[in-house]
Parts: sequence; C-alpha cells; structure tokens
Amino acid sequence: MPNLLSETSGLMAFVRTVEAGSFSAAARDLNTTPSAVSKSVARLEKKIGTRLFLRSTRALTLTQDGQIFFERVAPLLRDLDSSDEAIRSQAAPSGRLRISMPGELAPLLLPRLFTSFAAAYPDLHLDIGLTDRFVDLIREDYDVVLRVGDPTQGDLIVRHLSDLPMAVVASPRFLETWGSPNSAEALASLPFARFAMGGIPTSVRLADGTTFTPFGRVNCDSGTALIQAALSGLGAAYLLRCLVAGELKDGTLVDLAPEIALPKLPFNALHAFGRTAPLRVRLLCDFMATEAKAITGV
Repeated sequence: MPNLLSETSGLMAFVRTVEAGSFSAAARDLNTTPSAVSKSVARLEKKIGTRLFLRSTRALTLTQDGQIFFERVAPLLRDLDSSDEAIRSQAAPSGRLRISMPGELAPLLLPRLFTSFAAAYPDLHLDIGLTDRFVDLIREDYDVVLRVGDPTQGDLIVRHLSDLPMAVVASPRFLETWGSPNSAEALASLPFARFAMGGIPTSVRLADGTTFTPFGRVNCDSGTALIQAALSGLGAAYLLRCLVAGELKDGTLVDLAPEIALPKLPFNALHAFGRTAPLRVRLLCDFMATEAKAITGV
C-alpha cells in the first residue's frame, strides 16, 4: 500500500473535484488552476495505481474505485480540517455551517435557529438547505443533515435528537362522512391523502408493526400539501403530529384514530466528522436536541 502522507495536495484536489463536480470548480475552491488540479489528481492516481475518474470532454465520472476511495478519504480530510477546533474549543465558533433539514420542519425549527442560535454565535455563517430528499452529505458538502426516520447513509455519525409522534388526522367534515375507525382494518378502508415520492405512495405504519398502503385520489410529496388536502376533506393524512399541532388545537383537523397506537419516528442529526466534530457542529446538535424536545412537548 503506497504511503499517501506526502499526497495531501492530491487528496485535497481529488475530494474537492468530487464535491464540486469538475476540475474547474475545484480549482476555484482551492484558488488554483484546473490544470494544476488535474495534474494533482493524475499524480494521486499514479501513486495508488488505479483510475479514480473516467474523463471525457463533457463529463467527469467517479470510477467504482474512486467512489470507495472518496468515502474513506473525505471524512479523514474533514477531521484534519477541523482538528484545530479541538485545541481552540473555548473560542467562539466561526466559519460556515451548512445544514440540510426537511422543508416541513423548517417553520418549527428556523425561527429559533435564526434568532437564538444565530444571535449567540455571530461569527457563524449559516447556509441552510431545505429538502425532503436524503442528500449526499459528503458529496454535497453539508456539515450537518437533520432527518426524520432511520438513517441509511454509510458510516456517518448519528446524534439522536428526539422521537417524533405520528398522527392520522382528518377534517371534521371527513369524520362526519366516514366515522372514526376503531381498528387497523377500518383505518385501512378509509381514503387518504397519500405521501408519495417518485409517484410511489408510502405505507402507513402502526405501532405494532402492521403496515398498509392507503388508497386515495390525492398524492403529495410534502407534509404541507398533505395538511392542505386533509383540511379540504380530500382524505385522512398520516404525518408528524408536530406539523398539525395548531390545527388539532383549533379544531380544523381532528385526531382520526386516537385509540390506534402509532409509532414515533427518530429525529437525528448526521455528520461525517467522526469523533472530532468541530465545535460549530456540536453546538448545533445540542441546540437542535433542545428544540426537538420543545416541538414534541417532551
């Protein structure tokens, strides 16, 4: 196995090229030229004896070996880049903090993040991405990803923040028409506004592990759309209870199946910094753990 300790520049060039998508974009990030980045990557390939990229005039694609190498090297370089924070742990956090979170939780989490957290750490530059898809944390260069559900991405560090209860809700008019189900079978017979990704509806899961795929004529790819469909009486909706706390309180939506036990979904913060997460990441995770408990009423 070749000694790569002398190939720091090549490793940096390789990782930034993967993250940025091209030699030109990586060169801008590294304040050098595309030719220099290309040559650094070529020297690295020669050193390790394998092709990392497939090059053409229009595209730059990772090889299988390149993908494996990137997944091993990128976290190590992140650790190296943030290692000085272990020494300066008492200093105020600074620099960029790039965060991805589900769009449906943004109205609950962003107000306090932009007031309390941002005010407490004025030297941090916050870069927020809202999406319900599972972003590629390393390739898309996020510091922290906030996600609901069981994590599925590689060897990431997972910080459990809270457990979020689910609910099945509907409008009072829907309840008058269809009644309140008292069993899983009765619940499955009701029309739903369904959460669907890529046109494929997701299943409703009960606390005992029972699942069913609901039927209905409305498919939505966001919690916001599901809530509006339920308010309009177009179907029941299965979603996070914290998203409809206001509607349940004012009666515009009702708990359709209070006697049927529903699961709680884990709310996690994920990062790729290993055990030496920079101070800014640790502070954000601590802050979000507190906020998650607040929105669930724990």
